[in-house]
Amino acid sequence: MARRHAASEASNYAWRKRFGQMVSDDVKRFRTLETQNGRLKKVLAERDFETEAMKDINAKKL
Repeated sequence: MARRHAASEASNYAWRKRFGQMVSDDVKRFRTLETQNGRLKKVLAERDFETEAMKDINAKKL
């Protein structure tokens, strides 16, 4: 599988070490957490953008 996806042997070993012992429920939970983490990162980026926009607006008013 590592060759098919052009992954190094070290990456393959790390993947197996991390996920090799996971059962189905663990994998589902991990994927759910990854999805949630992605959504939270997006919300945080949007908030940071809005904060910077507000700072720019306030600076122009002064």
